[in-house]
Amino acid sequence: MDPQTSYLGYLAAVLTTSAFIPQVFMVWRQRGAPGISTGMYMIFITGVALWTCYGLALSDWPIILANGVTLVLASAVLGMKWYFARAGLAER
Repeated sequence: MDPQTSYLGYLAAVLTTSAFIPQVFMVWRQRGAPGISTGMYMIFITGVALWTCYGLALSDWPIILANGVTLVLASAVLGMKWYFARAGLAER
């Protein structure tokens, strides 16, 4: 793969992955995420985990990094949703 193609992959990885950062901060600030679909996030996290495994199998760093970081961020959103709901801290 030529360097320009790799840079394009890294740019795509940065943009799509960073899109989750505002969501993480919003859920943290609001102490809950009642409007976020648990089922959608569970399916999404499973898919992102599989993409990460795929990237590892190919040794494709843009895929590994983008999906690995997205996996952490999406899991944080879902984890906070569950935590704040259980702790009774979620906004209603």
